[in-house]
Amino acid sequence: MAQLSGKSEASAPEQGGPVPVLSVDTQYRLGHALRSVYEGSVENQPIPDAQIDLLLRLRHKERDRRRAG
Repeated sequence: MAQLSGKSEASAPEQGGPVPVLSVDTQYRLGHALRSVYEGSVENQPIPDAQIDLLLRLRHKERDRRRAG
């Protein structure tokens, strides 16, 4: 993936040529638009049980490491 910079194009060796790079303003507007779309849909969704279980296991491991250390 090409790095974003102030340049108008970046080299993409895997494709063999230059690829367009988003300007800072375009990045900002795109990010703002995506946030507005996801804020309404993602924030109101419950966390799936599998993810809650994963978070609890991680928390228990962190607690056990603190106790051992």
